[in-house]
Amino acid sequence: MAASAEGLPALTLVGPLLLLLLLGGWKRWRLRHAAPHVAVVVLGDVGRSPRMQYHALSLAKHGFFVTLLGFYNSKPYGEILQSNRIQITGLKELPRLAVGPRVLQYGVKVVLQSAQLLYALVVKVAPSAYIFLQNPPGLPAIAVCWGVSWLCGSKLVLDWHNYGYSIMGLEHGPSHPLVWLAKWYEKLWGRLAHLNLCVTHAMREDLARNWSIRAVTVHDKPAAFFKETPLDLQHQLFLKLARTHAAFRDCSEPASLERSAFTEQDPRSGKAVHRPGRPALLVSSTSWTEDEDFSILLAALEKFEQLSVDGEDLPSLVCVITGKGPLKDHYTRLISQQRFQRVRVCTPWLEAEDYPLLLGSADLGVCLHKSSSGLDLPMKVVDMFGCCLPVCAVNFECLHELVRHEENGLVFKDWEELAAQLKMLFSKFPDPAGKLHRFRKNLQESKQLRWDKSWEQTVLPLIMDR
Repeated sequence: MAASAEGLPALTLVGPLLLLLLLGGWKRWRLRHAAPHVAVVVLGDVGRSPRMQYHALSLAKHGFFVTLLGFYNSKPYGEILQSNRIQITGLKELPRLAVGPRVLQYGVKVVLQSAQLLYALVVKVAPSAYIFLQNPPGLPAIAVCWGVSWLCGSKLVLDWHNYGYSIMGLEHGPSHPLVWLAKWYEKLWGRLAHLNLCVTHAMREDLARNWSIRAVTVHDKPAAFFKETPLDLQHQLFLKLARTHAAFRDCSEPASLERSAFTEQDPRSGKAVHRPGRPALLVSSTSWTEDEDFSILLAALEKFEQLSVDGEDLPSLVCVITGKGPLKDHYTRLISQQRFQRVRVCTPWLEAEDYPLLLGSADLGVCLHKSSSGLDLPMKVVDMFGCCLPVCAVNFECLHELVRHEENGLVFKDWEELAAQLKMLFSKFPDPAGKLHRFRKNLQESKQLRWDKSWEQTVLPLIMDR
């Protein structure tokens, strides 16, 4: 009896291991006989991970069946939901422990996430030729996905959007033991991927120089549905938003439910037209976190308000700030405390299909994204450029790979520069001879490469040759 009791812990460990090996062998056999399948993994909100959704759509268009794994908190693109080749398998977002040392809180969460992801990939997902994984977040996803790829005969494709350790360093400081551990983890497991992709040339060079990782640059490109919005669709969108947001409503006398602050129907032709003296429409998309300093935009808007009230030749301004995040309520309260007369601010959460329409209807975009590593680029600017929307963007190390100052937009370092740019761009708005119009014309004439074509040229040959 004593010997049997001593053998129980070993059986407890050996049993699940044998089961995993058997499942892995079965999936290897299935992989050789099943239709081509790819797992696309995001240890985050699928609906707020556009690049991984684009990977899934491109894979599906080229004959693969796709399982998209991630948290299902936000609605994905309509093309994802309508595709008969893409299946979404939801993961449960696990909270951190509310008690105990922080290291213990992280440790417990990592163990539970590892078990959940391992179960999903081995049991729920069909045998996959490739596992596409977004990093960050890569802890514990890189190790788990590599283990599953070894076990089941898949190939791991790691898509570097940024460095997880640099994001963690914003909260804990760069010298914190957890940040050091995260950097060691990414460096170790990143080298084991079969294929590494990254978002900028600067990141590719950094991975090669400091991490000994060879990566292929796949710049973010706009999807085909990011484009300029025709006036009739602008009018429909503005009327829809006017039902819930006062900034879009017609304030003239007599007010009309068929007229927005920006557009109206021409009584002769019945077509939508811009209203004379309409406000300028500025759009900024943010995740409402400390690394995206909203206070820069708020200070610039205060200065614009002052200049406008003081008699400068400036239009009234509607500033739409989209997104979700932990500091949204805090900044919404700050906005409500402002006594703006010429500036109106609203913070809607848009459906996935309405966001491209808004960008395609706007006059200027503002990007507050600051890279924690200095090596990634803001996807929101990519989307804005797809809609031929000029941008003012806060400057950082490799932004020049996307925003070309004085050609397709402007870069700024602080609120004072942004305020000066808003004054210059909106002076005598809408001026067809102004710089804002010239930036838009440059974007229209640039013949931007779209995601589908870019993916076919860069990613498809890499996975077809392996």
